[in-house]
Amino acid sequence: MPKLRSLRDAVAEEVEDGMSVFMGAALESLIPFAAGYEIIRQRKRGLTLMTTISDMQFDQLIGAGCAAKVCGAWVGNVAAGLGHNYRRAVERQEPGPLAVENHSNFSMALGLKAAAMGVPYLPTRTLMGSDFREEDAFAGVVCPFTGESLLAVRAVQPDVAILHVQRADAEGNAHVWGNLGVTQDAAMAAQKVVLTCEEIVPHEVILSDPNRTLVPGFLVAAVCCVPLGSHPSPTQGYSRRDDRFYFDYHAQSRERAGFDEWLDQWVLGVDGPDGYLERLGSERVADLEPDGNHMAAPVSYGM
Repeated sequence: MPKLRSLRDAVAEEVEDGMSVFMGAALESLIPFAAGYEIIRQRKRGLTLMTTISDMQFDQLIGAGCAAKVCGAWVGNVAAGLGHNYRRAVERQEPGPLAVENHSNFSMALGLKAAAMGVPYLPTRTLMGSDFREEDAFAGVVCPFTGESLLAVRAVQPDVAILHVQRADAEGNAHVWGNLGVTQDAAMAAQKVVLTCEEIVPHEVILSDPNRTLVPGFLVAAVCCVPLGSHPSPTQGYSRRDDRFYFDYHAQSRERAGFDEWLDQWVLGVDGPDGYLERLGSERVADLEPDGNHMAAPVSYGM
């Protein structure tokens, strides 16, 4: 099966009901919102959502009935705070019950690092005085060298990591720059990786800057060209953050009926990523373009 596919086909073929899915590897940037919308359109169910910070993406997936469990540090809307669907699910089981496994951003990063390294856990001194150790993902351990009491963070190995990147070739070798977060560890920890990218480039472009190849193609199951695939979150060098979109969503999703209207307008009522950009409008898309270029200094890879 070719790796270069449409987003619709990649989600249909690589994301199954009941899977654990990691999204949101770079905090407020590079969040694969377009992939989340496609998961909603295809009515995937029973997903375990894993993240450091997914911004409001997980709130949308929870509200659409896709999630059975969340493993992460935070669910909400960075611009406005509260995630209304998340709160309704926890407090009222609406639209259904939601299990929650609490992490800090650091413990989630440690869990991914452990899985990427192929070890069952990594120890830490953080969280020792908290009630995190009551979660199944944590356990007390004693260092065999010093006798020190530590907290073990269980390896986090998602079934699939969905990552947005700046550019990739047709085999999924991907360049990423800006805030990297846990992008590389998430790719190496997951059973398989689905990439969305701003553009597909020749393999020679990837080879020209090997240090920027954060995701190697042999880890990637599917790569999809989805310009503005992280909107409304930013992708450095391609698009700025759409703050108004976040505030509008926060206001509209305050009540369940308002969220349903938002979902019909921006997800169910558009024909994939192209229809989403049409709904967004060319003027708004143009306003999201970066203000000028800020180029990195050239380097020589000569020996």
